[in-house]
Amino acid sequence: MADVAERAGVSTSTVSRTLRGLSTVSAEVRARVEKAARELNFAVSRQAASLVTGRTGTVAVLVPTLDSWFMGSALSSLAPLLRAAGMQLNVYEIPDLAERTAFFEHLPARRNADALLVFSFDLTVEETARLDDLGMPVIYVSQHVAGRPSVYVDDVAGALHGTRHLLNLGHRRIAFVQTAGTSGFSFSSNERLLGYQQALNEAAVPLDDELVVSTRVGDKRAAAEVLGMLLSLREPPTAVFAEQDEVAVALIWNLRKTQIAVPERISVLGFDDQPLADWFDLSTVAQSPSDMGREAGELALKLIDDSGADHQRHVVLPTYVLPRATTAPVARAGGEVERGGEPAGGCRDAV
Repeated sequence: MADVAERAGVSTSTVSRTLRGLSTVSAEVRARVEKAARELNFAVSRQAASLVTGRTGTVAVLVPTLDSWFMGSALSSLAPLLRAAGMQLNVYEIPDLAERTAFFEHLPARRNADALLVFSFDLTVEETARLDDLGMPVIYVSQHVAGRPSVYVDDVAGALHGTRHLLNLGHRRIAFVQTAGTSGFSFSSNERLLGYQQALNEAAVPLDDELVVSTRVGDKRAAAEVLGMLLSLREPPTAVFAEQDEVAVALIWNLRKTQIAVPERISVLGFDDQPLADWFDLSTVAQSPSDMGREAGELALKLIDDSGADHQRHVVLPTYVLPRATTAPVARAGGEVERGGEPAGGCRDAV
């Protein structure tokens, strides 16, 4: 820094203020300092700067996996936001129990970040308490944690509106397909089931436990087994609400393979609006992980810079039903469908 100051003809404190981006430096002086720094290939040491400012210039992210549409979309909007603010992104991926245990035992993010974003983890009370002791803002993303800053969608409302969409099309036998095999990670399964149940209750449609089933994401055989269970019921469903688009697509693939027409024979609704939903023309309840990542980053920056900020703030993002080609009015006997309470092609008698 002394070499840069000598070449630019300023003091080392001016170099420090310039390279930290402070507004107290004139444009002319800033240009001289930046030119001298480039000529000398000088870069600010974040470790040295942190000794002065108490900041690392890093935001850490804790994720269960990087191999998902949701995580990729959220991080792709979070990273440029942090770069624009002069912050680095450090990602901790802990996909299994062993790595999870090691992370919470050693807490590598301690002293290595100014804030931690926690994506989609079903944390224990002890794990949440460990994160509370980090001494930095901890923001929970795609989940609501009471008393802590959180950014999430209202999954109950999203599933309620999705189920209403099917009810408004005349469906009364509506199955709900949950995902299994995600123990330890939070994918809002219980909230989406609750929204489904609330919609049926408000429509006075009896809840039927046989219509609520579980399957594994990305497993076509498991999807076929679920369909076999549902289609073997005494009263099979006329619509299926899958809590993730990937599950909905697997169900559609199996239905079409067995020549059961979608949506003429059975309607299928997903949740998420992943890119594959558009390819399959899948009706779905849409959310935006890109918006979620951006909102989480903005909240992290605010909490880092403002010690008096609301550390219990919740940002709730919207969902909306996106009808496409996989949902239609319920089929009636003889293959007709109801539209506005009438058979297809029918008309009311004049009064």
